Amino acid sequence: MHLVPPDITGIVLAGGRGSRMGGVDKGLQRLDGESLVELALRRLAPQVGPLLVNANRHLDVYAQLGVPVWSDADGEFSGPLAGILAGLLHCDTEWLATVPCDTPRFPRDLVARLAGAIGAAPAAVAVTVEEGQRRRQSVFCLLRRSLGADLSAFLAAGGRRIESWLQRNGCVDVMFDDAAAFFNANTIDELRTLEQMPREA
Repeated sequence: MHLVPPDITGIVLAGGRGSRMGGVDKGLQRLDGESLVELALRRLAPQVGPLLVNANRHLDVYAQLGVPVWSDADGEFSGPLAGILAGLLHCDTEWLATVPCDTPRFPRDLVARLAGAIGAAPAAVAVTVEEGQRRRQSVFCLLRRSLGADLSAFLAAGGRRIESWLQRNGCVDVMFDDAAAFFNANTIDELRTLEQMPREA
């Protein structure tokens, strides 16, 4: 299978509570003079066709970004899977690529590499090695749109763990060497750390 960017919708997930950052809307926090969601959108735009944002607060602010904004269907801040479901339900392409807003320096070839490895599988996910341990970067996924029905059922049954859902759908792991590219800012201190890292990390 040969996927090209127009085949894939990209979504930036910015719908979390930001609990570890004091409850702020993480996507609107600033880095290098821009909001995290803006940085993530600009990084993702060349890799995909249409763009979406998942957000649950300050929708008027997100609407100014110029891309469609979709909230979680349940309004319960059910975690990233709820944001992914919003993307699967509202994308017009056969494929959806997902990235979180708090990791704005993810690889510039992320989507191409996921697409190149997916084969006949319905999903692919980025994997890194950190301190000798393999780690799935579970919110960096390429997903077939038809997974929406299964994800909706998974959430309705109380499922919340991305790992569990990916595992049951036969997800392909795609190794990335640069673990630093997946550094995410969950706290204000981590956001300050991100400021000090090379912009091309």
